Amino acid sequence: MTRPGAVRPQTATLNSITVSYTDVGVGPLVVMVMGTGSPGRVWHAHQQPALVKAGYRVVTFDNRGIAPSSECAQGFTLADMVADTAALIEHLGGPALVVGTSLGARITQELALSRPDLVKAAVMLATYGRPTPMLEAVSQGERELIDKNITLPESYHAALTAHMNLSPHTLSDDRAARDWLDIIGFSGQTRSPGVRAQLDLHDREQNRLAAYRAIAVPCLVVGFADDRTLPPYLAKEVAEAIPGAVHRVIERAGHYGYIERPDEVNSLILEFFDSNR
Repeated sequence: MTRPGAVRPQTATLNSITVSYTDVGVGPLVVMVMGTGSPGRVWHAHQQPALVKAGYRVVTFDNRGIAPSSECAQGFTLADMVADTAALIEHLGGPALVVGTSLGARITQELALSRPDLVKAAVMLATYGRPTPMLEAVSQGERELIDKNITLPESYHAALTAHMNLSPHTLSDDRAARDWLDIIGFSGQTRSPGVRAQLDLHDREQNRLAAYRAIAVPCLVVGFADDRTLPPYLAKEVAEAIPGAVHRVIERAGHYGYIERPDEVNSLILEFFDSNR
């Protein structure tokens, strides 16, 4: 493990693939799972530093499909991603406190269900437990854009991404909106084979709410009030399915709520982990 404040990428061979991860801080182990198309370093902006400062050892990693982890462009399943997370926790000497967002939250739920021996407690941000017509339609559209080699105009892509993932309260501030549009535009349109393989997962999703009634580890489920991508009622369904789960909703936050409202998100995570460490 590395010392607080240092970020030194490491790799491990797990489940016959390469997993790239960073290991920072000392204390109880926290493993953070990112969503579709995003690298683990997204956590480094706000959540990783706050957890390290609070006395936790924080590991972030790139899911399969996200280089420099193996992209596995030939395809994979959600179960593969759950197994990767489990293998990483074992490699790190777990069990661990686990945080996931979006697809990462879905992975976290399945991990808590299948490997409770590896999960001390779990936090799921902007999560869901079943497919919906809107989720299926958006996912199909994203796949078709890649398969038909369609690149959206950068300004339109930035505006659409902001609209789907940020709160109207954030975008009502013209300066903040311009800053976000610049950031999203600079990031470009991710079209790698690995991301395309991740998008295929959404075409095979099942309703798992009934299965989540068997989750026995402590869980915190957080919805974001202005989330257009995964509306907060979907997180509420997950919280209602998991026995004893704590449910919270953060106002004035969209799908990127952990970036828009990091202090509120971090406070909830730390309060929950401090009581379950």
